[in-house]
Amino acid sequence: MFMVLEKLKKIISEQFDIDEENITMDSSFQDDLNADSLDLVELIMAIEDEFDLEVDDDEVDKIKTVGDAVEYIQKTTDLE
Repeated sequence: MFMVLEKLKKIISEQFDIDEENITMDSSFQDDLNADSLDLVELIMAIEDEFDLEVDDDEVDKIKTVGDAVEYIQKTTDLE
């Protein structure tokens, strides 16, 4: 989980111009990180590129927090 979280925090930090220290597993993309729908689409594309996976459209709606994203990445890859 640590490796996935650290990579994800780096992506989020770059995409949303937020310090990595302010990103936690409980951070909500919309409420805490002020992401709009376009931000989320760009984030999903960056996640797909970084982790070499494809996020199904129905799964995108379930990813509300950083923790949700980490769990999704872990279950669709062999990363921890």
